[in-house]
Amino acid sequence: MDLTGPGLMLIALIAVALAFDFLNGLHDAANSIATIVSTRVLPARYAVIWAAFFNFIAFLFFGQHVASTVGKGIISPGIVSDAVIFGALGGAIVWNIVTWLAGIPSSSSHALIGGLLGAGLAKAGFSPVVWDGVLKTVAGIVVSPALGFGLALVLVLIVSWAFVKATPTFADSTFRKLQFVSAALFSLGHGGNDAQKTMGVITVLLYAHGQLTGAFHVPLWVVLACQAAMALGTLMGGWRIVHTMGSKITRLSPQQGFCAETAGALTLFFATHIGVPVSTTHTITGAIVGVGAARRVSAVRWNVARGIVWAWVITMPMSGLIAAGLYFLARFADRTFG
Repeated sequence: MDLTGPGLMLIALIAVALAFDFLNGLHDAANSIATIVSTRVLPARYAVIWAAFFNFIAFLFFGQHVASTVGKGIISPGIVSDAVIFGALGGAIVWNIVTWLAGIPSSSSHALIGGLLGAGLAKAGFSPVVWDGVLKTVAGIVVSPALGFGLALVLVLIVSWAFVKATPTFADSTFRKLQFVSAALFSLGHGGNDAQKTMGVITVLLYAHGQLTGAFHVPLWVVLACQAAMALGTLMGGWRIVHTMGSKITRLSPQQGFCAETAGALTLFFATHIGVPVSTTHTITGAIVGVGAARRVSAVRWNVARGIVWAWVITMPMSGLIAAGLYFLARFADRTFG
């Protein structure tokens, strides 16, 4: 790889992409560990290690369908440039930091998708937008929490029936053990779906710089770098959002935590298999609301849930606007100093 001019720019943008991936893990650590921490099954410092490990090994279990969708299914790869990728990543990173500081569990995934759209539209208007991929992603905003909600309700019904004659002590002990499994499964789903989004961005950037040719494929070093960056971010934790996810929406027992994590994991496995870049935040929030509503509707703090939904609604447009501004800033800097 050339280490002057365009080569250095490529390295710098890959570093920015991995920084986004790290922030994704940091921002979304709450999705993987909030329930197991809030039910006091694991202290936070051990829960992040558990989640980070399964984040990292997720590439062993999933294909690259989500990476392909992000790399070539949101905007046409033909219009990808350094300024577009800089704007897209910058928009997603800025929005992630803002929502992380505010303790708002917004979607890192949709921040990146919004960033790609904002920078792509700023460069070439609507012509490069791949509407099939965009509509599939937007549908995931609705479908993933709804599916998490529905699966959580069903799981609560199943385990309640299965343990109807069990003593509370036995049930509590059993589900405390089972939460290790459900948290691991959700962390696998998180690593499998979310890390692939950054893989897609880095891969399309490599194609744009002529470092890759032929059919779209993700090099192994990109896979390992993205999984490692996300796992490291998860290891650092996102404690503000853990509080919102783990206790502000509803109070969870180990049984409910198991149901929420398992429902979220099943949703993520399905979405990753069909190549839809869904939000782990949306998915686990829907599942947590589902287990709370299964107990009683009033058990859910609906004002908190409404605030989270509003964060979902504005994430793509806000990150898109920031990305468009950063794209124009990059173009101005290139014309002035390039």
